[in-house]
Amino acid sequence: MLLIDCPNCGRRSVQEYNYGGEYNPRPENAMERTDVEWAEYIYMRDNKWGLQKEWWYHQSGCGLWFLAERHTQSNEVLKTYFWQKNDVPQGK
Repeated sequence: MLLIDCPNCGRRSVQEYNYGGEYNPRPENAMERTDVEWAEYIYMRDNKWGLQKEWWYHQSGCGLWFLAERHTQSNEVLKTYFWQKNDVPQGK
């Protein structure tokens, strides 16, 4: 069984959570983005084979959205943490 550490509640079964998708920071200067850039932001995903940063929602617990780093091959969750403004990568 996959266990995920909620940063607020601690380790719980994956059945308490909803997967929110790959972490994809909102583009800077949003009003200056083209329709093509917005379509890429909304629909295109990396779908990595390896370590991936993802959103998770603790539905059956505290109701917290948080980030997790999960290896997509082994399904091992290596790290979970609260989102912070500095999580936005440079150059995006």
